[in-house]
Amino acid sequence: MSAATPTPVQLNPLGGESYRPTLPNTANAPKLARDFLTSLLRVSRHPGLVDDARLCVTELVTNAHRHTRTPLIRVHVAVNRKRVTVAVTDDGGPVGTALGTTLRPVPAATPEQEHGRGLALVESLALAWGTGSGGERHPGRTVVWFTLGRPEATA
Repeated sequence: MSAATPTPVQLNPLGGESYRPTLPNTANAPKLARDFLTSLLRVSRHPGLVDDARLCVTELVTNAHRHTRTPLIRVHVAVNRKRVTVAVTDDGGPVGTALGTTLRPVPAATPEQEHGRGLALVESLALAWGTGSGGERHPGRTVVWFTLGRPEATA
């Protein structure tokens, strides 16, 4: 008998449905992800999350397109009756560096800057967000995720 393979942490621990579109790394990738997520949230009865989800997924997919050399951008959407979690995964490190290079912190953006405010926007809209890697199974991959939904009631 062989040893069991550990399973990754479940993206949607509260149950629900999962979707995994894979997009080519082109300038159209953010629009494709945005349109897919919009349709999914409307049919899954989350119309109130559409605007925030569109902004957040656009930011993450645009970052993968602009700042990595990944051939494919993977989007994993997990949706249940209370929340939606979106993870965007790319295969490559930042453009001009070796694969697997960790992301450097970005200096705080000022209101006058044209770029650099996207992740701060994601942080302000999401219940939670974070980054990770592909681990041993997929070294060099970067995962950035966010969760939207109703906050849990406090006691």
